[in-house]
Amino acid sequence: MSTLAPTLEAFFTERLIGQRHASPHTVAAYRDTFRMLLLFAQKKTGKTPSVLNLEDLDAPLVGSFLDYLESERGNGPRTRNARLAAIHSLFRFAALRHPDHSALIQRVLAVPPKRFDRTLVSFLSDEEVDALLAAPDRSTTIGRRDHALLLFAVQTGLRVSELVGLQREDVVLGSGAHVRCTGKGRKERITPLTRMTASVLQAWTDEQGGQPNDPLFPRSHRTTALSRYAVTALVAKHVGTAADSCPSLRSKQVSPHVLRHTAAMRLLHAGVDIAVIALWLGHESIETTQIYVHADLVLKERALDRTTPIGSAPGRYRPPDTLVAFLEAL
Repeated sequence: MSTLAPTLEAFFTERLIGQRHASPHTVAAYRDTFRMLLLFAQKKTGKTPSVLNLEDLDAPLVGSFLDYLESERGNGPRTRNARLAAIHSLFRFAALRHPDHSALIQRVLAVPPKRFDRTLVSFLSDEEVDALLAAPDRSTTIGRRDHALLLFAVQTGLRVSELVGLQREDVVLGSGAHVRCTGKGRKERITPLTRMTASVLQAWTDEQGGQPNDPLFPRSHRTTALSRYAVTALVAKHVGTAADSCPSLRSKQVSPHVLRHTAAMRLLHAGVDIAVIALWLGHESIETTQIYVHADLVLKERALDRTTPIGSAPGRYRPPDTLVAFLEAL
C-alpha cells in the first residue's frame, strides 16, 4: 500500500486546513508544488503518483526536482526555496506518522535552501508616479477604474492579492477614510486613505453602484474582480504610455509590487518610523521592512550631511546669530 498518498492527503486536510487554517493562497501554492513534484517523480520512477511511496521521494530526487525547477522551468532561487519549504513542511508532518522512515525524512529535511544575491528594491520617483497616474484615459470607465486602482495602490501599498480581493464594503469613505484588508497569515489591518484617494474612490464607487459585496475593482462586468494577472497587465500598459512623457520609466521593470515598494519609500522619505511602515505594509517582522532603508539613498545622504567632514576638527555647532539659534531650537 502506498505510504505517500494518505500522508499527503492528511497533510492538506489535517495540517494545513484543519490545524493551521492556511489561507487559500497558501493551499494553492502547496498544491502546485506537490503536483509538479509528483509528475516529476513519475517521470523518474515510472510509477503513477497514486502508487508512489514515501521512499520514492528521497533526497536525491528532491534535489533533482529543485534543479529541474531552475534549469527547465526557469524559476529563480526565491521560487525554488518556496517549493523546498513546502516539501520540508510535508516531511516534518510525515516524521510524526512514519517514524520508521526517520532516516530518509531527515536527509530530505537536510536539503538546504539556496543562497542568492539580494538586489535593492525598485521604486518610482514622484515624477514617475505622476506620469503613471496621468496615463489612463479618464474619459472612459476602464480608464477611471485604472486611475483609481493605481492611485490606491501607490498610496496604500497593498499587495496585488489584497487589491483584487477588496469588496466595496471594505472601504470606508468620508471622515476617517480607510480600507480594511486581510493579508498574509490571515492578519487583518486597516490602512488610512488620503483625501485625494478617498475623493477618487468616492467618485468611482458612486459611478459603479452595486452591492456591498461587489468587487471594488471589477472587470468590465461589475460582479467579477480583476485577476492578479489582469492587474499586472494594466500596470505594464500604463507604464508604457507614461514612458512617453517620463523616459526614466523605460529602464524600470514596473510591477504591482513595485507600486507597493513605492508606497513604502514615500512613507520613509516623509520621516515615518520604520516600525510604523512595517505595520502599514502588514509585515510579519520589522526586519523585512529594513530593505527600504538599504535602498534609500536620500536617507543615507541626510546621514552623511550630519557627519563631520574628513580632515576637519570635530566640535560643537555654533549658530552665527542668536536669531538663527532661536529658529534652530524650534
